Formats: sequence, structure tokens, C-alpha cells
Amino acid sequence: MRAPRPCGVCGAAGAAKYRCPRCAAAYCSVPCCRTHKERCAPEPERSAGGESSPGGAEGAGQAAGGPWSVEDILSEDEEQDRVPLQKLQLLGESEELRGLLLNPHLRQLLLTIDGAEDKSSLMKKYMQEPLFVEFADCCLRIVEPPEKENILPE
Repeated sequence: MRAPRPCGVCGAAGAAKYRCPRCAAAYCSVPCCRTHKERCAPEPERSAGGESSPGGAEGAGQAAGGPWSVEDILSEDEEQDRVPLQKLQLLGESEELRGLLLNPHLRQLLLTIDGAEDKSSLMKKYMQEPLFVEFADCCLRIVEPPEKENILPE
């Protein structure tokens, strides 16, 4: 894992543990985050294969002065929970998941979580909603399929 970089706001050496989700600029604390937010100008949306990619990884890394890696945005503990890119791509190929995402209520729940300060407690609340549970179960079945030894023979 890379050593922390200097804070882009206050300049504290090796203190930048956090990154701006819009432009990937490094900062070290809540006050520096607030200062950065006031002047943050996200990179313009870029297209990849005709689709727009708001806040996309490529634009974010280049706004910070070069490409960034997973190590830049994940701590060691978070990296253990990371889903490999190949498995994430399976989510985009799932017809079942696409069908669920047609539901406007589910889309609104996901947008609310994305914009929330405390995502963890909101997700706990939403895990009481059958539609959200169905969505979460579908995602888990795709990225972590059940092992064949647990399936009863027909």
C-alpha cells in the first residue's frame, strides 16, 4: 500500500488519507475536506464507448495529476472487502438484476444511499425492505454464486 501523500489543502506532509470522490484530490481532515469542497471543480464528464461516465475513475485520477489505483482509495481493511473487477462486470451482464433496476422505487433507494452521509445505517434500515433485500441477494448470487456442494441433487 502506498504511503499517504501530502494534503492538497493544508500541505501537511504524508497526512492525506482521504480522496475527493469527484476529482480524487487528496486531503487529510474534515476541515480540509470542507475547504476543498468549496473550490472543487470536478473533471468534465468523459465518454467511453458512447456512454457518459459521471465521476468516472479515469477522469478522477487524471484530475489529480495522474492515474490512480485501488490503493489510493482503499485502506488495507477495505481492500479485503473489494470485489474483483471480473465479478463486478457480471453484475452488468445480469438480466435478473437489470429487471430489478427497472423498478423506480429501488432506483430511488439506491440514489438515497449514494447521497447519504451515513450509508451504513441507511443500508441497515433498507435491509428491512423486501425489494432492497431482493436486490442485495441478487447481487450476492452473481458475485458469490452458491457452491455446488450445498445444492441438493434433483
